[in-house]
Amino acid sequence: MVTHAMEQAEVAGGQLATPYDEYVGTAVLHGLLRPLTDAPEEPAFLVTTQVMELYFGLLCTEWRLAQRQLDAGDAAAATTTLRRSAWHFEALNAAWASLSRLTPGQFNRFREALGEASGFQSAMYRHVEFLLGTKSTVLLRPYRRTPEVYAELEAALHAPSLYDSVVSLLARRGFDVPDGVRAEGAEPDPRVEAAWLEVYQGDDDGLRELAESLVDLATQFSDWRYRHVLAVRRSMGAKPGSGGSSGLRFLEQSMRREIFPEMWAARTAM
Repeated sequence: MVTHAMEQAEVAGGQLATPYDEYVGTAVLHGLLRPLTDAPEEPAFLVTTQVMELYFGLLCTEWRLAQRQLDAGDAAAATTTLRRSAWHFEALNAAWASLSRLTPGQFNRFREALGEASGFQSAMYRHVEFLLGTKSTVLLRPYRRTPEVYAELEAALHAPSLYDSVVSLLARRGFDVPDGVRAEGAEPDPRVEAAWLEVYQGDDDGLRELAESLVDLATQFSDWRYRHVLAVRRSMGAKPGSGGSSGLRFLEQSMRREIFPEMWAARTAM
């Protein structure tokens, strides 16, 4: 018997495509699994990396929405958005489970086939870092051969970060903080630290909830970076990265850079 759902299905590429397939783009997604070797571990490595890329894009979408809400003065809406984005990290961090037990011998079965490809080159991950306020002109270098990507990242480098938008909201609420884009490599500002201390000791529950959503976000992101370091240490030790980076040493240095530094410093003064 031909059902109504089957009547609505369309034939695409010789296969019966349901509305679900069309909406999700399953043919495209499953077609992306194209391992370069016969190593049984490579499909898991590839899919895990692709899943992470999708989540990086989702996080950027969420944080840009939060910025618009902050710019409009809606701290409550921004808090809801930021909390939702922190939940995305539950899946993003769990994705490391597929790679966390990859041994050097297993990784070496397909590592050479990667050539110069490396997660270090992920443009979407750079957008994540820039939105969080971790910015560096040096990180733009790998993208010079792709002008469109380079231009987008350069614009993101000079645009307000999520944290800039939060601090600007504090400025509009009357706190004595700098209102604008934090300069690359800027040191923690004692005025911002003092503002967070006042937020936590004050009566504005909305700002305090906003602060806690940022702390949750920073904690989850730090967890992701830590799991990345452990996965690399286990699968390849301290060898140079395939994309030309110093590998483990670069990741360990990146992990030391704090996200939202004044929020952590304020806790010492409480």
